[in-house]
Amino acid sequence: MVTNHQKNLATIIHLSTFSRFIFPFGNIIAPIVLWVVNKDKSDFIDTHGKQAINFQFSILLYALLIGIVCVPFFAFSVFSHLDILDFNAFNSININITEPSPLFYIGGSLGALAVIGFIIELILIVKASLKAKDGEDYHYPFTIEFIK
Repeated sequence: MVTNHQKNLATIIHLSTFSRFIFPFGNIIAPIVLWVVNKDKSDFIDTHGKQAINFQFSILLYALLIGIVCVPFFAFSVFSHLDILDFNAFNSININITEPSPLFYIGGSLGALAVIGFIIELILIVKASLKAKDGEDYHYPFTIEFIK
């Protein structure tokens, strides 16, 4: 039987991922610290801790992949019209917003995908926290199992 203390610890592990808004990589560091300290207390806490950590590592990996794909498209579309040898920019500034590059659309679409992914991540964290508070197991979707 899962006690209230174990439910609370599992819930705090999931919610500790929001510490990223306080300090960098808090979404990974805080759950790892809480999980390592409390994983031997129960299988329930161990399972939820692993889920939270695996999900955060998966999200980090997905964000890096989107960034690696998105940044070159955006950079090429922004810098494609610059002439490095023409330094006389104050006399002939030319801004053309009528015809954006197709690369800009691809980069923007990937950026929008990242924002949608962030919103879904927040929803899934809250859902996992509520499941832990109710004493139920929760498995994040699209999670790579780094810690087994």
